[in-house]
Amino acid sequence: MDEQLSELTTRSVKGTANATRVADMRVKLSILWVFAVLNYIYADVFTALDPSPNNGSVPMGHGMMLGVAAFMETAIVMVAATRLLKYQANRWANVVAGIIHTVAVIASLFATGKLPPSYYIFLACVEGITTSIIVWYEWRWKVS
Repeated sequence: MDEQLSELTTRSVKGTANATRVADMRVKLSILWVFAVLNYIYADVFTALDPSPNNGSVPMGHGMMLGVAAFMETAIVMVAATRLLKYQANRWANVVAGIIHTVAVIASLFATGKLPPSYYIFLACVEGITTSIIVWYEWRWKVS
């Protein structure tokens, strides 16, 4: 009887510890997505406020702006999705979205064919590192 109780207690403690690790990782990933989104916004605001004619912005029509808006929405959705999706779906959504956003940030540095302003390069590095960390965390995250 004591052995069974001990085994149940051990399983319960392990299950609680695992649930805590899962919740902690979901919070960590969600916060990283918020951080990335805030940096995307900050870079766009800085670019819009930059008075120089060569500020690195690219002229876009409404269709292109809709595409960019839909793309950026994926990062915003990941803030909630990271908290709500089950482990396997969460894992793949974060890996795919993280890789796509990392590649997009790198590509944005070459969009105009000219060297972007230093503030944009700095913020792009922060964004790329953040989304790379999301992919790295998610890739290493194992639920036991």
